[in-house]
Amino acid sequence: MNQSIGDIVGILADNLALRKSVMPLSAKQSTAWAKGLNIPHGGTCVLYTGHMYQLLPYISTMQKQTEMVRSTPLVHTFWIGRLINKFINTTWFMARADAKQKKIYNRRLRNIALLLRKANVDFGYLYGKELYAGALVSDLGGKDILEAHARRVYAMLKSEGVKSIITVDPHTTDMLKDMYATIIPDYDIEVKSYLEVLAEKDMIPCKKNEGELAIHDSCVYARYMNTIEQPRKLLANAGITVKEPAQTGKFTQCCGGPVEALYPEKARKFAKERLEQLKATGCKEAVAMCPICLQNLEHAAETEDITIRDISECLYEAYCDDPS
Repeated sequence: MNQSIGDIVGILADNLALRKSVMPLSAKQSTAWAKGLNIPHGGTCVLYTGHMYQLLPYISTMQKQTEMVRSTPLVHTFWIGRLINKFINTTWFMARADAKQKKIYNRRLRNIALLLRKANVDFGYLYGKELYAGALVSDLGGKDILEAHARRVYAMLKSEGVKSIITVDPHTTDMLKDMYATIIPDYDIEVKSYLEVLAEKDMIPCKKNEGELAIHDSCVYARYMNTIEQPRKLLANAGITVKEPAQTGKFTQCCGGPVEALYPEKARKFAKERLEQLKATGCKEAVAMCPICLQNLEHAAETEDITIRDISECLYEAYCDDPS
């Protein structure tokens, strides 16, 4: 790992240790998606976002800014930024998220909540008490900091009386379901993704969709959690024809994440390769079920004749008639 990358990882790890998130969000920013939905505060079962969808617009900006700086002498000053960041949060100087992107990602979280409501799932939300799950630091190897953070999150969940969690993305699911259990011996919180929860319900679509979509499996969902049939069941039940790319299910090809902020060239290469596989299905649209996959593939598809969609958007259109 070169020095500049080490400093970026260090800044993210320092933020998690000092500020409880790799890129700390205010309560207003992290909970904006839930405005007007009247989700109950807390409860024994909660929808847990882990801040992944909320952070993606900021991470995208940071990725672009970092890539620009790397080609200049400023790359040698990253260590100074890390030093200052220990006292003042400097990540926001590098990552001012686009308002349109924030709105899009917040809408995806709203889709998930409304789908669960449509399926008559009883759940609450912790609002400003919810903490980042720690996925990025885990992926980048910050073991000691992650362990301390996992205990902090678990203590918060227990103090709120949470017994079961519904997650919105594969990385947060993996953290709260498997990683935390390896760190905390008496971990006793049940964790399921919203796709698992919805697939267990006999949901009736509001309208049948006769279109077709290429499907991109999340590496984390497919390889580690066997969450493969659930999204296909939900799409097929809505009348959507699911087309499989060359590498699918447990053998899915990586989208290039979550190292796009550190190795953008490698991330683009993997994303382009995957995009070609999705295009080879003949579909004009492809669906992803992970916000990191979604962002990487969207960037790769900017000049291509294929649209990448979040699965929550497709499912919302099929199963919900709520105009919220």
